[in-house]
Amino acid sequence: MDQIVILLYYKYTAIENPEEFAAGHLEFCKSLGLVGRIIVAAEGLNGTVSGTPEQTGAYKAHLLADPRFAGIEFKTEFWDRHPFKKMHVRAKNEIVNLGAPGLDPNQVTGTYLEPDEFLTMMETDPDVVVLDTRNNYESKIGRFKNAITPDIDHFRHFPDYIQSIDHLKDKKILAYCTGGIRCEKATGLLVQAGFKHVYQLHGGIITYGQKTGGKNWEGKCYVFDGRISVPVNRIDETVISDCDCCGKKSDRYLNCTNALCNKQIILCETCEPIRHGACSDACATHPMARWSQTEA
Repeated sequence: MDQIVILLYYKYTAIENPEEFAAGHLEFCKSLGLVGRIIVAAEGLNGTVSGTPEQTGAYKAHLLADPRFAGIEFKTEFWDRHPFKKMHVRAKNEIVNLGAPGLDPNQVTGTYLEPDEFLTMMETDPDVVVLDTRNNYESKIGRFKNAITPDIDHFRHFPDYIQSIDHLKDKKILAYCTGGIRCEKATGLLVQAGFKHVYQLHGGIITYGQKTGGKNWEGKCYVFDGRISVPVNRIDETVISDCDCCGKKSDRYLNCTNALCNKQIILCETCEPIRHGACSDACATHPMARWSQTEA
């Protein structure tokens, strides 16, 4: 298969009748031959799709021709195969689940910093705090050097987390996430909570790696598709996470072989067959263990 193009994008914009839009958009994506995952809500659009250069080019042109999505920014990556198996377009209450009704990033959000500006401020300003707005299982395998990484397992827990960093209100907060979408809301919450100097990495970690070489990034970047993680630092690549079985350095995130569990675990190549790809002995011997079915 020729190299596959992967598009990551979002746009906070008003969409009437999200369910109707989602149904029509699904058929359009299928007609192009795309696969991926798209979320539609009254507040906008959030998606990752993949296809050939021709397919993704047609998709980009289609969105950009719609006034609602004027100026939408596409982050482009490449892989040797599709990171998704099917095409899904679903209508939900939010395009990123925070649970903060009424928070509109078009009205209140942090100040954008381009990747080179983010890097400069991170390295030269002693009054900055680098804040990861992602979940703990994401920062486990990769994060900016010396960043604060909230111990949350879902973005909807971020509003409560803010209370624990109330003492940093006078600092310059440099927030970041994978592609930028969570920072739009997270920084808005920080501004509303009284933080005085709030900035966000424009384009997120993906764009930062492409434009700066990934300096000061440690480990890999977790992504929500079949790749699971991607490299960011092309200057000094490191592994910061440990195998859940033997403790050796590894960034191999796998889903537990028990289909009813599906918990994500880090297993090195040596331990995966020993553990039968499972997070526990109970999962390894479970009737729904995919590893057992493969061996049988």
